[in-house]
Amino acid sequence: MKHPWFSRLHNRATRPYCLLVAVVLAFALLVGIEGFFSARTLYSVLQHFATVGLVALGLGLTMIMREFDLSVAGMVGLGGCVAVLCSGESVWLGVAAAMLVGALGGVLQAQLINRLGLSSVAVSLGGLLTWMGLAYVLTGNKTIPFEHMDVAMAMNAPLLGVFSLRSLTVLVLFVLAACWMAVTRSGRDLVAAGGNRKAALVAGVNPARLMTGVFAASGLLAALTGALLSYGLSSATPSGGSADILVAAIVAAILGGVSLSGGVGRPLGIAAGVLVLCVLRTGLTALGAAPFVHDVVTGLVLLIVAIIDGAHLRMRMYQLRQAMPWRSALNSGDSL
Repeated sequence: MKHPWFSRLHNRATRPYCLLVAVVLAFALLVGIEGFFSARTLYSVLQHFATVGLVALGLGLTMIMREFDLSVAGMVGLGGCVAVLCSGESVWLGVAAAMLVGALGGVLQAQLINRLGLSSVAVSLGGLLTWMGLAYVLTGNKTIPFEHMDVAMAMNAPLLGVFSLRSLTVLVLFVLAACWMAVTRSGRDLVAAGGNRKAALVAGVNPARLMTGVFAASGLLAALTGALLSYGLSSATPSGGSADILVAAIVAAILGGVSLSGGVGRPLGIAAGVLVLCVLRTGLTALGAAPFVHDVVTGLVLLIVAIIDGAHLRMRMYQLRQAMPWRSALNSGDSL
């Protein structure tokens, strides 16, 4: 008989929330309930969530369609540079310019994939290098300062004790994405196209149009992340922490229940996956763990999830239980 916790972990719909509850309880016991659930700790978790969340959401949406947008990491840096450079008259103009650049970059990649029949991995890898190169050209390989200090302070000012303008914005966008996938036909078509492209075509779904929209959204969300992050840090850099953000976004999407084979995943699950990473990072920092320990623990969690997702795991576990000596002896005793 299967244990209910194993069933929940094997189910991609419930796994992210089980992992989140597990890591929260673990660090609450290790750090202390009062220390871990303090406003300062929760604020730190949500600030990291604001940095990785939208990148993981955009990447996760492309993964649900059985594609892969590696360029999100480069678009974070490019979007931040565009936002700062265009924010002379109005910060809103900078945000709009960054989002427009992100959306156009996503559309360009989708058109290349659709019209030329190219791999999304190859195209988005080229996009990653291209966006990073453009960011270096725009900035002259220098850090660009953001002059509106009042905006920078407002971006990080605590709201209700644990939130900031950045984290609230990201949370709202996750809720909107969840509503879109739950109640709209295009959201359901996205899952159908990722699960079985040929069957979706027969059912009247237009995968090319969906891919264009998803890649545009992925680029837009990555550019918006870069803009908000640069405003909050009062500067923009061409790299934009691209390597760290890309790895974190991929891990968060997988922990959030998104399947690499497509057709599976939900925005709220991705949000829970991001929070798992954020809690791990904040909890290990509170315990004084070395930076390499963060990578080791995150890798172990990801490895456990990969093992649980093994195609023949249930059958192997059943065979292992049947092969146990005490079970064989018990069965022979019953036959007597």
